[in-house]
Amino acid sequence: MAASTHRWKFFRAGGVDQVTFRSGADITELGDLNQKLWIALACPTRGLELDPKTLDLIDADKDGRIRAPEVIAAVKWVKETFKNPDDLLKGGDSVPLSAMNEQTEKGALLLAGARRILQNLGKGAETSISLADAVDTEKIFAATKFNGDGVVPADSSDDERVRKTIQDIIAIVGETKDRSGKPGVNQAQVDAFFAEAEAFAEWHGKSEADKNILPLGDKTAKAADAVRAVKAKVEDYFARCRLASFDGRAAALMNGSESEFQALSSQELTAGTLDIARLPLAKIEANKALSLADGVNPAWSEPLATLARDAIAPLLGPGKTTLTEADWVKLQGRLTAYTAWIAAKPEAPQGPQLIEPLGIERVRALLVGKIKEAISSLIQQDLALEAENAQIAEVERFIRYQRDLVALLNNFVNFSAFYGKRDAVFQAGTLYLDGRSCNLCLRVEDAARHATLAGLSKSYLAYCDCSRLGGEKMVIVAAFTNGDSDNLMVGRNGVFYDRKGQDWDATITKIIENPISVRQAFWAPYKRFVRMVDEQVAKRAAAADADAGSKLAATATATAHADKTPAPARPAAKTIDVGTVAAIGVAVGGIATFLSSILATFFGLGLWMPAGLFAIVLGISGASMLVAWLKLRQRNLGPLLDASGWAVNGRVKVNVPFGGALTDVATVPRGSERSLRDPYAEKRSPWRFYAFLLFIAALALSWYRGKLDAYLPPHVRSVTVLVEVTPTRPGPAAAPADKK
Repeated sequence: MAASTHRWKFFRAGGVDQVTFRSGADITELGDLNQKLWIALACPTRGLELDPKTLDLIDADKDGRIRAPEVIAAVKWVKETFKNPDDLLKGGDSVPLSAMNEQTEKGALLLAGARRILQNLGKGAETSISLADAVDTEKIFAATKFNGDGVVPADSSDDERVRKTIQDIIAIVGETKDRSGKPGVNQAQVDAFFAEAEAFAEWHGKSEADKNILPLGDKTAKAADAVRAVKAKVEDYFARCRLASFDGRAAALMNGSESEFQALSSQELTAGTLDIARLPLAKIEANKALSLADGVNPAWSEPLATLARDAIAPLLGPGKTTLTEADWVKLQGRLTAYTAWIAAKPEAPQGPQLIEPLGIERVRALLVGKIKEAISSLIQQDLALEAENAQIAEVERFIRYQRDLVALLNNFVNFSAFYGKRDAVFQAGTLYLDGRSCNLCLRVEDAARHATLAGLSKSYLAYCDCSRLGGEKMVIVAAFTNGDSDNLMVGRNGVFYDRKGQDWDATITKIIENPISVRQAFWAPYKRFVRMVDEQVAKRAAAADADAGSKLAATATATAHADKTPAPARPAAKTIDVGTVAAIGVAVGGIATFLSSILATFFGLGLWMPAGLFAIVLGISGASMLVAWLKLRQRNLGPLLDASGWAVNGRVKVNVPFGGALTDVATVPRGSERSLRDPYAEKRSPWRFYAFLLFIAALALSWYRGKLDAYLPPHVRSVTVLVEVTPTRPGPAAAPADKK
């Protein structure tokens, strides 16, 4: 990429140099800034606290992601349409018409579009236009016949025939809303309608050319319907009769079994009972014709009467009371051409119904009346204004870019919104939980997938399921960057406030543990030790309780069976084991010597005793603090955003001071009055005081016995002090030599 001649200004944040947008020139020359200096190179268009319609305008390829080339294209468009790009820094959703650059082709068309919007809204005298004006297309085009979208409503023509045809097209093919919100039709719908009309007219013409198709004219359909209604049952009847003719034994079986009639006898019957309809059409006999009136299954008497009236009488001749199998074949043959013709009827290509309800006369009138040409002409007149009216949509782009483009740049090219006011577009809101408010919260689509990469941020993360009354749900991840993690666990509940101020119930579902602070790391070993002691004490207490319970059960059992159990032999009197006593004495002496040596070593440090104490503390907490310090230095926002679909172009650090600002710990406001008296506070136990006295006593005893003299200056040694005061003091005859 060629070096830029523009003079940029950078600020340092997050461990990287970030460009500052001081003027419109910084924005319009963005294409010359090396993309290695951009903080992000891509981001999603959803899940951000920025108007998604603006993001969709920038997303030229409509893939749901904004990339650096699309941002540069938006900046280039701004350069051609804004008279003074400095106006971008003002923001706002209303712009003066004078801000549009009428010296360029795009700017001039844009200005014309803005003026037309105001004119259509009855605001022709206004000198500025708002976003609300530009997006209200229904009002903008309410009083116009043509708006350039290629859709014409019925009222776009003064010809009543054209209006009626457009209404017919909407009813049969469907409607398309135009920019004013009115139902109308486009060219594709017009073509589909008239193609169906032509197919219908051609299909209907076949029935006029071939007299076999409609042997009864308009009554042919009724005859075909009557035949279709009984076709399966009549053919079943003749098949049974043929079987009875083949073998006389089959006749009785073909008429229905005795069990079927017994089942019917217990029911409340009507002619339409389903079990009756399943029985044969009439009594089965070999080579028997079907009676159309007498001896017919009651469930089929009416359909057979309709068959005789609408089909048999007009097609086979009146007066027939029976139907032979040959008559049945002949009857169907008379309707074969009609059946094939009906099967070839054109189907509706895309609309809700066929064109047939209009009638053949209406359809033919449409085809010869040049109605299609008239509607197509209206559509072409509308499309002629497409270029002009397209600028109306560009007016919306102009206003949205003034309002939102700088906000996007400050969350894409640099992260000044995050490091400044801490209201970046990727921050979803604030989580209140465990006496803290976490401001670094991101929306998450898939927590398990997100956590795989987000854990590399070295941040303490809590994934929460959030829900609201009404069934709304979402998942967030919150970074805890201050306080401690003692009371953070899966299942804890909190409240999440989104950027609109709406509150959500939040429950922790997953935690990724990392150090929160060096202070927490300092106390971590001691807390772990206390937890270990608590666990061991609990285990021993549980074991002792179980042992006591088993002994109690054994005692109870022995007591219950005392009369059946022989008295145990009296145990021999216990004697004091001299070896045990000696061992206990040696152990106590060893412990005392160990404590004395530690104390002697500590006091032997003299003025270096504070350094010794510091060394002890450092030995315990140093490793934990070092690990925490190293991880906190690596804490990085990049993996969190990458896991959400961003392409972050480098390490964006969240150091300790900035992390402390992202999570606020509960504190009492300044100037508040506090009462430290707690009526329910636990009474303090004096064991600490007793332990301190015991420690002082052990220290004094060790000094008195001369155990510390080797580590003390001569004038404070016990042999010096006590011999002068009490010459007969027991102890060594002479003071030990000074420790070298």
